[in-house]
Amino acid sequence: MSSLRIALLSYRGNPRSGGQGVYIRHLSRELAGLGHRVEVLAGPPYPEVDAGVRLTKLPGLDLFAEPNPFRTPRLSELRDLPAWVEFLGMRRGGFPEPLAFSLRAARHLAKRRREFDVVHDNQGLGYGTLHCGLPTIATIHHPIAVDRELKLATVTGPEADRVERWYGFVSMQHRVARRLPALTVSHASREAITREMRVPHHRIRVVPLAADTRVFHPRPEIARVPGRVVTTASADEPLKGLDMLLTAWAKIDGELVVVGKPKPDGPAERALMNLGPDANVRFVSGLSDVNLAELLCSAEIVCVPSLFEGFSLPAAEAMACGTPVVATTAGALPEVVGDAGVLVPPGDPGALADAINSLLGDVRRRADLSERSLAAAATLSWRRTAEQTMDHYRRILGREGTEC
Repeated sequence: MSSLRIALLSYRGNPRSGGQGVYIRHLSRELAGLGHRVEVLAGPPYPEVDAGVRLTKLPGLDLFAEPNPFRTPRLSELRDLPAWVEFLGMRRGGFPEPLAFSLRAARHLAKRRREFDVVHDNQGLGYGTLHCGLPTIATIHHPIAVDRELKLATVTGPEADRVERWYGFVSMQHRVARRLPALTVSHASREAITREMRVPHHRIRVVPLAADTRVFHPRPEIARVPGRVVTTASADEPLKGLDMLLTAWAKIDGELVVVGKPKPDGPAERALMNLGPDANVRFVSGLSDVNLAELLCSAEIVCVPSLFEGFSLPAAEAMACGTPVVATTAGALPEVVGDAGVLVPPGDPGALADAINSLLGDVRRRADLSERSLAAAATLSWRRTAEQTMDHYRRILGREGTEC
């Protein structure tokens, strides 16, 4: 098949606040490197794209953005259906961005239908995605129903009602997912999508992600800081298990560096209060990729305490730096880490503390895991991710009845 014209959709794509923006940037770059014309259509906060990739911004109201989240838009901003969907959805306590963006994207693509061969939706799964008039597939990193259930397990009463309203978009995503061919990033995520979203197993293709080894690689000039443990928490939510690690930290003598921000009165902040003022824990944010890679290379351990992961870019990036990983057995972490790290049951602070303490005290074990990590990371690449994604495009375009 000749060069394809690809519309890559991302309802939000900030590369500093989660894996979706990272996915968009690296996949689009590598698809363009394979000789295809790639255009990213995105809502705010917008992704970063590399040379050779066109970024088309589809502005929304961005009602959750700092410094004025949950703002009331001016009447002049409420000019069309997507804007009203976004505003009223927010006022009702929901998260309307996936639906509103999908309506904007469908309207935009309707005017440019002859300019693209395939549409690739990144986790948005809004109803508008079913009306773009072009062959369409979706990447589902993991079912958001998992996040919802873990969040609901931590709240009761009126707060539980608020969580249910916020995650109201999940039922829409399930309906849309059952109508589109799908990619996902791990076998564990495929199982979860089939279980939670009722997408037939055979309709989901697994295409693993990778670390950007141009940035994430060993840096012998950077000394390991004794006792330093690094963890990444792009969102202070129960899914990431940061509160479990902070609870475990009471039994660990070391320095914990958290890449992220604690949510006011969130699970991490409450766990920090239990640790007390003398806990050797600090939070850093706004790091560039190079700064993050340098931080990972300075650590003796990277910890991934998640209660579920569809893939775990933080684990892959740590491994590419040759930094030993302590992670849980949740979701795809055993697939990603394998025997290149230490795995413990999720939600068990005691087991987490024991594993970290044991590894901090065993320099030979860390050296062995470092070698295993580099070998495992070398089996993954964003170019291979793009090649396997292209194979899926070809399968879809070779079938009848695949237009949304």
